[in-house]
Amino acid sequence: MTIQLRNRLRAGAAFIAVLAATPAFAEEAAVDATDSGDVEEIVVLGQGQARQVQELGAADIALEVSGISPLKAIDKLPGVNFQAADPFGAYEWSARISIRGFSQNQLGFTLDGVPLGDMNYGNHNGLHISRAIISENVGRVEVAQGAGSLGAASTSNLGGTIEFFSRQPAEELGVEVSGTYGSDETKRIFARIDSGEIAPGGPRLSLSYAWADADKWKGNGVQRQDQVNARIVQPVGDGQFFGFVNYSNRRENDYQDLSADMIGRLGYQWDNYAKNWDLAVQVAKVYQNQVARAAYDAGVANGSLPLGTPFTAPYAGVGLAFPAPVATVDDAYYDAAGLRKDWLAGVGVEAPLGEYWTLKAMGYYHGNKGRGLWFTPYVTTPGGAPMTIRTTEYDIERYGIVTSSLFEVGDNKFEIGMWYEDNAFNQARRFYGLADTTGAPSRGSLKFPKDPLATQWEFDFNTQTLQYHVQDTLDLGSFQINAGWKGLRVTNRATPVVSGGLASGTTEAKDWFLPQAGLLYRLNDDNELFASYTENIRAFESSATGGPFATTQAGFDALDLKPETSTTYELGFRTKASRFQGVIAGYYVDFKDRIIAFANGSGIQGNPAILSNVGDVRSWGVEAAGTFRVTPELSLFASYAYNDSEYQDDVVTAAGAVVAATAGKTVVNSPKHLAKGEITWDNGDFFVRAGANYTSKRYYSYENDAEVGGFVIVDASIGYRLNDRISIQANATNLFDKEYVSTMGTNGFANSGDAQTLLAGAPQQFFVTLKAGF
Repeated sequence: MTIQLRNRLRAGAAFIAVLAATPAFAEEAAVDATDSGDVEEIVVLGQGQARQVQELGAADIALEVSGISPLKAIDKLPGVNFQAADPFGAYEWSARISIRGFSQNQLGFTLDGVPLGDMNYGNHNGLHISRAIISENVGRVEVAQGAGSLGAASTSNLGGTIEFFSRQPAEELGVEVSGTYGSDETKRIFARIDSGEIAPGGPRLSLSYAWADADKWKGNGVQRQDQVNARIVQPVGDGQFFGFVNYSNRRENDYQDLSADMIGRLGYQWDNYAKNWDLAVQVAKVYQNQVARAAYDAGVANGSLPLGTPFTAPYAGVGLAFPAPVATVDDAYYDAAGLRKDWLAGVGVEAPLGEYWTLKAMGYYHGNKGRGLWFTPYVTTPGGAPMTIRTTEYDIERYGIVTSSLFEVGDNKFEIGMWYEDNAFNQARRFYGLADTTGAPSRGSLKFPKDPLATQWEFDFNTQTLQYHVQDTLDLGSFQINAGWKGLRVTNRATPVVSGGLASGTTEAKDWFLPQAGLLYRLNDDNELFASYTENIRAFESSATGGPFATTQAGFDALDLKPETSTTYELGFRTKASRFQGVIAGYYVDFKDRIIAFANGSGIQGNPAILSNVGDVRSWGVEAAGTFRVTPELSLFASYAYNDSEYQDDVVTAAGAVVAATAGKTVVNSPKHLAKGEITWDNGDFFVRAGANYTSKRYYSYENDAEVGGFVIVDASIGYRLNDRISIQANATNLFDKEYVSTMGTNGFANSGDAQTLLAGAPQQFFVTLKAGF
């Protein structure tokens, strides 16, 4: 028996012993089947909706690891593929979610109606849900795989919408606290106080704080976050005024991006050099010697250097060969980090203005300051170290308003709404000097650097968004029909402060009529058929690191600037009985004018992307999910999705030459099979849950000659409720310690061949959480 296998068996035995001796807790007690005998809904499967949609509640999220991203919690839903390199799903460089072959920046995200943008790492129009709200304060999550509601404030929801809703301040005075400790020195504290009614009929307030600190699971570095959430509600008749302020300060060291070659040579545990500054300096010096030698050889070959000219290395004594096992300068860097500070605030009203008229209106603000840092050996510090710190710097100021009015006339519910946003976004690429030191660098990675050496580029972007929607829902008993449309105009302006050779100018995505229609046919009280049709458009991105401005001016001017559009057809069936509920749905998607960015060199070099309109993509698939209540204590949940997403065209030049033979190839990072299963046992005191997720192989080159294999990951939890106030919960992620590639595309995708754009998934991890409420 190998030492590795022996260690895994010991770890598994230790976990079983911990579970037996330290029972865990689910925040919300299990609820027995309703009086009507209906099965308790672990996942709400969209009963009464004329589209494919599911919902998860706070009780389900609470059974996961404390501090988990809500995105990871919804990974079990059909068609949802979530990837992350950490056990919580909160590490933003790695966090990726896709649905039906659509990537994260082609989905829509909102929190209580506030747009979160496309939630990509280089946020240009929003922020990640892990920063927008503390996970314990998420009340429910609604996932629409094909199309969200017409009123969703998003200009990127080609392939679906994920809407998050926060917990409201409680009507009674209460305090919640929890503490978590686990693998890699993970420490987390959460506290929440609800004021209840401050006076009869008066306002209710909730105030929450969360602090988290964990080491990386490999290499050296930390993942830290402080968050504060405050919310106030003032009831007024049957309506309410509300306001909220959410703050987040996130600092996280990055894991090194890998390639298949690196995994084969160096293993899944390979990471950056952090804390070994002298090794990082040595590698950088060797690389600079290699660059100088290549220039010398080229000069001799072309005659610009006279024969016999001696070669003088810029760094004597280190030679031209990297120290083993390093093979290239990109195998590792000294360190990298992501820093983000966010304020998200809003005020609004939800109130009936008469017997048949309800008004909702909200104004919001989002401010963000962020830095993405890389210690780069490609740029040296004059008179200092053979490296600099390269940053991508973010500064967002967003203001917006979201409104809607609902009118009820007979069997009709008629709704109109509007969303407007002004987003000022400054983005810059800068380099900061490092002193010629030994033992440790002169600057750290978790503080905002000051006094740059140089600014490579800087842009002021402004994005004006106007969207409206109109819809009517007609309920005729057996039939429910909803139909409507939305229209939008998004204008993007890029103004260079320092152009750095990147594109500037103006783009506009506009379509004032994007129809959506749905039909629900109730066969009886428990069975229903549904069908839907949706058209959507994705606005252009205002960013120097993504979208049409992330290329050269010549590339921008030559680009066929048509916004991406999608047309989605859905057909499905739902059933609900005393012990079983389920849904099955089929879909077809016609996706036109897909714009993709081809990677151009390693990510740390920051070369302008090569953008192309690759034509159409066709997707079709089947999704199914079901919950079976075996006994009042035992329940089973399973979901399966088959998705076939293919490029319909080759990428060609203006002259018709093939750049990438993509016609008939599968969309990158789009697994054809996703299967999830979960078993839960809960008698009110004890709780046990185990879930397994299967993901089939995925391609990470557009021509499909580079792929990673499929894998199964098992998570488990066990809990015990001492009483109504105190509980303890243990969680295991990746229980069987599977080595696998989780995230792909961190540095984009290449036409063909291997690329350094993969991240390894977190290994086996254990956590224990103590919760108390008063």
